[in-house]
Amino acid sequence: MPGQNKWKNTGSSGNVAHMNRESMRTRLDATREPWDVLVIGGGATGLGCALDAAARGFRTVLVEARDFAAGTSSRSTKLFHGGVRYLRGGHVQLVAQSLREREHVRHHAAGLVRDMAFLVPAYGLAERFYFSAGLRLYDVLSRAGAADRSHAVSRDEALRLCPTLQPRGLRGGVIYHDLQFDDARFAMELARAAAAREAVLLNYAGVEELMIARGRVEGVVVRDAARGDTLSIRARVVINAAGVFADEIRRLARPQAAPMLRFSRGAHIVLDNSFLGGETAVLVPRTDDDRVVFVIPWRGHVLVGTTDTPVDTPDHDPSATADDVNFLIEHAARYLMHAPGRHDVKSAFAGLRPLPAEKGRTANVRRDHRVEVAGGMVTICGGKWTTYRLMAHDAVDAAAKEGALASRPDTRAESLGAPPAANARLEEQIVAGDALDADDVAEITRIARDEMALTVEDVLARRTRALFLDARRSVAAARVVAETMAGVSGRDAAWIEHEVESFAALADRYSV
Repeated sequence: MPGQNKWKNTGSSGNVAHMNRESMRTRLDATREPWDVLVIGGGATGLGCALDAAARGFRTVLVEARDFAAGTSSRSTKLFHGGVRYLRGGHVQLVAQSLREREHVRHHAAGLVRDMAFLVPAYGLAERFYFSAGLRLYDVLSRAGAADRSHAVSRDEALRLCPTLQPRGLRGGVIYHDLQFDDARFAMELARAAAAREAVLLNYAGVEELMIARGRVEGVVVRDAARGDTLSIRARVVINAAGVFADEIRRLARPQAAPMLRFSRGAHIVLDNSFLGGETAVLVPRTDDDRVVFVIPWRGHVLVGTTDTPVDTPDHDPSATADDVNFLIEHAARYLMHAPGRHDVKSAFAGLRPLPAEKGRTANVRRDHRVEVAGGMVTICGGKWTTYRLMAHDAVDAAAKEGALASRPDTRAESLGAPPAANARLEEQIVAGDALDADDVAEITRIARDEMALTVEDVLARRTRALFLDARRSVAAARVVAETMAGVSGRDAAWIEHEVESFAALADRYSV
């Protein structure tokens, strides 16, 4: 896959583990005494909390209603970044904080990120000066070295870096740097690192009720969708990291609790690599709703996003609307020589941002996080992928205090290993439309056994990114994946047919 070999592979850091769901459930069933920390939510923040808590030596369990990173955490723009656009709103502290976290990831998860150069094209001299000034502040806040500092480029250099850029009226541009990553894979590496620290993690275990005694949350009752039973899990303190569903969890304890969150939908489209034609990303500096749009090379394709549309209620699986897709196509077309059409979109997906419940346009709401402590439960919400580690640290600090847990040293230097290379090969075969062979079947088997994938969607959407890269071609692999997984889990023919049909319906929603 073009660009795939640019990801560093530093090997295992020694703190990753195989993850077998049956073994996790067995450990959970065998535990009678309360856990130290129970985390609700298996997205970026929840997994970060589980790793932080386990690394401090706390006995930790995490439950997730669906698959790890099935929601917003697998539907991002795939960037660890400070947020250039937040400078325009004067959110300097947030940008500085995010850039510090970006640098931590650069050093402690080198196998999971890669440097990405961004071109901000200028179609007027005033624009070039304005962009250069703003990015100089970005450099100062990030303490960028000489190699990573932003710099102006000429018209010819801009077109060399981005040969498909619209040349008419182009006056050059400014180059700056951030980090790219694969969000779903990063989440899985957080889970594996937490498991290596003896945390128990259970996906497809949704919270049905909170166990409350004397006005204090003392645990949860969850339904294990894989086994069809319920189980009660007690803990000294509970961390609510349920993302866009955090308010729903809070209201299980306090039905009249005022909302902490509001929501916006961020949609992306995926195009063929020919629309960008290089390894330099483009930042569309201002959209009709006063945001920015990224046009980014990603796994041999081009990712365009994101929108910002207010949403009233959370949704487990939001879709990109026709208006979302048209908005992104229109803004990409303003800057690309070959304008994409709807027929060029290989996949379209959306995620919901859990924003602080502040008034005003969602595009202007700060992306910082909030921590609430109430009767044995700590709720952590807001934030963004780049600050997941800081959010986890703050939540676990509050949980340790609320649960009267013995203090432990700061563990924020925890390192993550590189992803299995075989996943990338399987993904490449599927997206290329090639028939899956014995090696691919062996990899699907490993994913089902060691990465807690329970459905075809888990394999094709998150353990690989086939659904996100090419929705139609991913459907062709669904039956082989279902049959292989059935062989691992002992499922019957009816289960195989259900999975194939369910995935085809899902892929249809990602198609335009």
